[in-house]
Amino acid sequence: MNKQSSGKIWPYIVGGSITLVFGFCVATIMVTSKANIQESNAYMSKYQDADAKANEFINAQIAFDKKYNFTYVTEGIGGEIPLLKYKVTDKNNSSVNDAKIILHISRPETAEFNQELNEATCEDGVYTFSGAKFPKVGVWNIIARVQVGDDYRFLNIKADTRIKEAFEF
Repeated sequence: MNKQSSGKIWPYIVGGSITLVFGFCVATIMVTSKANIQESNAYMSKYQDADAKANEFINAQIAFDKKYNFTYVTEGIGGEIPLLKYKVTDKNNSSVNDAKIILHISRPETAEFNQELNEATCEDGVYTFSGAKFPKVGVWNIIARVQVGDDYRFLNIKADTRIKEAFEF
């Protein structure tokens, strides 16, 4: 015997589905409002500004790289008194001693330990920053902005207090 449905169940299924989706939306909003979300400081600005100026930053980096070399030469950020070092040379491998470098140091998950360093000593194109503090073991973001004349670029480094190697990102 084949009994046909009277068609009274589909409104309950639709109503239940709408209620379930609405419940998931409310739960998502409640969970994310309690999360400790930090703003990104990529390119030393809010991500909206960095996104709007992305082409400008890329073109500036290309122009800078045609004239200069900018490298991270720090031997490691672990230890009691870490010194952050960068080297700036022109394409003829001559030292550039008149660059302006600003560093932003931060943890990936929090803004609690953010630091800015802009005072460096320079010797033969090697700029040395002291005073950086790495109170928590692990990964740190070190963003440098170098400017020589009107040319500038950013160098984003992921460094770890437990190892000597650092990686550009």
